[in-house]
Amino acid sequence: MGRVQDKVTIITGAGTGIGRACFELFAREGATVIGVSRTQSNLDAALAAVRAAGGSGMVLAKDLSKPASADEIVAATLHTYGRIDVLVHSASVGWSWGDKSPGSMLPLAETTPEKWREVIGFNLDAAAFINRVCLIQMLKQGHGSIVNVASISGLVGMPTAHTYCAAKGGVINLTRSISTAYAKDGIRANAVCPGYTDTPMIAPVMGLFDDNAVATQLTPMARAGTPLEMAYGCLYLGSDEASYCNGTILIIDGGTTARQ
Repeated sequence: MGRVQDKVTIITGAGTGIGRACFELFAREGATVIGVSRTQSNLDAALAAVRAAGGSGMVLAKDLSKPASADEIVAATLHTYGRIDVLVHSASVGWSWGDKSPGSMLPLAETTPEKWREVIGFNLDAAAFINRVCLIQMLKQGHGSIVNVASISGLVGMPTAHTYCAAKGGVINLTRSISTAYAKDGIRANAVCPGYTDTPMIAPVMGLFDDNAVATQLTPMARAGTPLEMAYGCLYLGSDEASYCNGTILIIDGGTTARQ
């Protein structure tokens, strides 16, 4: 038996990075996985990998910053599988978004209202929209586990990317609030806060780890984490092994925030 055997699990951001690692890991551990991201080709590749390993599920290309997308994801999941046991919300934009959308990862004084709304939409609004609709279904069922992927950037101040930091801080406290409101309804809510992780999201700064002195300054372990290392944290919190974890903010950062 897998650690999440037969659990119907929605995983957002499933096309790349941490979400992709969660998609494949949860499937290996017995879950039926519903992968969501904005790029169909990435989702198709992720689903092919899951099926090749003997897993099962489906994928949906949706923009989670739009409220209707959350409704459509949940409706499709219920139509096909009848319930939602776990939500792993990993979809967001980060450092690499600054290349696609110049001006989006700057300090507040240099951030336009348009860029603020854009990043908040992808990172905080999206979390609220998908959490809300999954919660409605979980309340009907009387059970459910929510794992939101936030960031250590939501816990500490940073000299740049202020909108991103604010959004991730919002995800953390949204998670805590959900955990206090719905625990007696059989619903747990927890969050994972990754540190530097070798994903496309932080590809623009991964070169910093090539210099050992700089890498040591960034984190005591002097390396970036892997998507799979973050996915294992999500797996634990989403599984019944974490049945008394509620409102937990699990930091997986190689010691970065411990030193700060």
